[in-house]
Amino acid sequence: MKIFIVALALIALAAAKPQDDKYTTKYDSVDIDEILKSERLFKNYYACLMDTGACTPDVNELKRVLPEALENNCAKCSEKQQNDSTKTIKFLTENKPEEWKALKAKYDPDNKYVEKYVADADKEGIKL
Repeated sequence: MKIFIVALALIALAAAKPQDDKYTTKYDSVDIDEILKSERLFKNYYACLMDTGACTPDVNELKRVLPEALENNCAKCSEKQQNDSTKTIKFLTENKPEEWKALKAKYDPDNKYVEKYVADADKEGIKL
């Protein structure tokens, strides 16, 4: 689940360029809570992830590594990136179901990752 979460940590901004077999922690200082609490910031990050708005460098990096992170269960993610991803997915599923649905359609159109990580999500109290 953490891979899918990071992936759709769409907004977690956690993942970035691979370095020494890990994603960079350059953006780990981004405050995910601030983004999730602010409708303006959330909309900006969401628009970037959906290719309907401008992107900041951190979200561009997330978009770039997202397919790999989903595929490899976020094996290159830092602990903070994994935690932020879980927090983001939980927020989306509970508070932004339409946006969650759109993100899943874009990044997991065949439900490959949802099916792969549903048991992990259940453990975290996340209903995919």
